[in-house]
Amino acid sequence: MLPVVERFIRYAKIHTESDRETGLVPSTPGQLQFAYLLCEEMQQIGMQDVAVDDYGYVMGFLPANADRESPSIGFIAHMDTSPDMTGKHVKPQIIENYRGNDVLLNKEKGFTLSPDDFPELMNYVGTDLIVTDGNTLLGADDKAGIAEILTAMEYLIQHPEIKHGRIAVCFTPDEEIGEGVDHFDLKKFGAKFAYTLDGGEIGELECENFNAALARLTFKGRNFHPGYAKNKMVNSIKVANEFMASLPKKDAPEYTSGYEGFFHIYSIKGTVEETLLEILIRDFDKKRFEWRKDVIENGVREYSKKYDLPVLLEMKDQYANMKECLEPVRYIVEIAKQAMAELGIKPLIVPIRGGTNGSKLSFMGLPTPNLSNGAHNGHGRYEYIPVSSMEKIVNVIVKISELCAKM
Repeated sequence: MLPVVERFIRYAKIHTESDRETGLVPSTPGQLQFAYLLCEEMQQIGMQDVAVDDYGYVMGFLPANADRESPSIGFIAHMDTSPDMTGKHVKPQIIENYRGNDVLLNKEKGFTLSPDDFPELMNYVGTDLIVTDGNTLLGADDKAGIAEILTAMEYLIQHPEIKHGRIAVCFTPDEEIGEGVDHFDLKKFGAKFAYTLDGGEIGELECENFNAALARLTFKGRNFHPGYAKNKMVNSIKVANEFMASLPKKDAPEYTSGYEGFFHIYSIKGTVEETLLEILIRDFDKKRFEWRKDVIENGVREYSKKYDLPVLLEMKDQYANMKECLEPVRYIVEIAKQAMAELGIKPLIVPIRGGTNGSKLSFMGLPTPNLSNGAHNGHGRYEYIPVSSMEKIVNVIVKISELCAKM
């Protein structure tokens, strides 16, 4: 197998699913085990000053070999996989020379990866695909990014004729639960700017992302024996359901795309006495984002008054749109575009309909747009990645490193 494919398949089999409930850093032990494996591998290929810190962040460096002074740059990916679907016992399958047909992932359960559902598959006819066995996610988000970065670093080490400045590499835990850079050591990283590699089809280059907040609502009810509950019972499950139905019907993930925001009701747990509802609030536009938060707050007041029982609200911002941080340093986006163009890859400037470590890093003072890692359908059993995309992204990383040495 190609080095990038061999790396990715090896990484994908390691269980690194993050968990927002543990309160630990990293949130799960598999991430720390993976961190030490990566540390050892980075040392073996010749990277310098490689270490795992107390929070499970892996950092290592390539010293500059260019004849002129150039900015230190960075590449970043995350080690955890999404808790949306299990990442335990991942069994990647390689579909050689994909022919545009349906791919049977799991015969027993009937899971099929089909171009009828995912028409972009037809863009990869004739290439090899890496897919799941239908029981887990694949973990290309973001272990493909890690494999691509390390393969590029190894290539640069083995080809000293390619001149580059100082390159910093960091692999972070817990990106999928919004804590990916909470303990990021910017001073040690020491880069002027960086790129994350995290999701998206080949060529995607992302400079803006959602503004994001999480709302946790606790609906209180009043329970009575159901045989004698008339005019006495207030079922908190029904109140929560009524609240959900009051939200704008089309402002949901399944009805939105591009720059459209949404309310995403992603968890509900309850009894007659108490129901917990969790809602993700997302929008690119700051004013619309604040409006969405007002909708939730106004609804809480309305339903507390209507049923004369408390509706408790805990709402917190999670991350902000990095566009305002990247506009003043637009040249780092142009470098990535030039790298792709020189390699025959069409740049696709698209918004991230989600979050990224790069958002928080940009607001921390490290401008960090996102490069695609080539993966599709993240967080689920239909996740896949074309081998050709992984190879091309390795070349993009090398080319960016080379171009930055000429600045």
